[in-house]
Amino acid sequence: MTALHGDVHAGLRKRVATLGKPRKATYIVLAIFVLGSLFPFYWSFLVASRDNGMLTERIPPFLPGGNFFANAARVFDTVPFWKALANSVIVSGTVTLTTVLFSSLAGFAFAKLRFRGRNGLFVFIVVTLAVPTQLGIIPLFIAMSELGWAGHLESVIVPNLVTAFGVFWMRQYTVDALPYELIEAARVDGCSMIRIFWNVCLPAVRPAAAILAMFTFMMSWNDFLWPLVVLDAGNPTVQVALEKLQSGYYVDYSLVLAGTTLATIPILIVFVLLGRQIVAGIMQGAVKG
Repeated sequence: MTALHGDVHAGLRKRVATLGKPRKATYIVLAIFVLGSLFPFYWSFLVASRDNGMLTERIPPFLPGGNFFANAARVFDTVPFWKALANSVIVSGTVTLTTVLFSSLAGFAFAKLRFRGRNGLFVFIVVTLAVPTQLGIIPLFIAMSELGWAGHLESVIVPNLVTAFGVFWMRQYTVDALPYELIEAARVDGCSMIRIFWNVCLPAVRPAAAILAMFTFMMSWNDFLWPLVVLDAGNPTVQVALEKLQSGYYVDYSLVLAGTTLATIPILIVFVLLGRQIVAGIMQGAVKG
């Protein structure tokens, strides 16, 4: 009987080891996926490093040219790109910080605190996700004009200080990531509610906050419609400045894609900075599943 149990356990261990090893087909599929994801970035850089003539060639080149820095200099000469980059950094950075902070606070309250109307208020917040953003543009523009913020960065920052998706995301993560026992232990030690949030809740939800920060920064950086409506031509964000590069009768795609390549760099930097937390959050979810 002992020998039989030993054979069974050995077989199970061998089976688990076999299942745990990725096959060559897995690496091939992943490599194809990675190459397919990187190709648009490479093609943008390829066009940005040459001139418009390459687009008319029967067999386009697949190696970068030597005109990228010249095209990048033309971008800064054509539109106020430095100002657009600074504006986008200010807007996206501020919106990201406030969204993560306020969403974490609201998520903690909805997930772990008991108060009257909690469920109804949370349902109302979730329902607002179904309302198209375009419906609020006209009344929001009127409100910004009444406040004297039209044409200024405040009109882009203030309406996006917190999002319904951020509150929903952080609430769903906090429900499982923060046990009630930790909160009760902190209360026994004499911690105030804000200290419990800062010292107990935030470390527990850090992976989700990093993912929310990444998505919020990306969405704010790529936002086009509202900044186009409310900001002046001399005070644009990056996406509005890129639109100005292709607003003429003749579109110089090497110029446009040079600007697009430059506008992509800050998002890549943010992803590198938050990548470890994002991977940790994904792996933690996989282990829980």
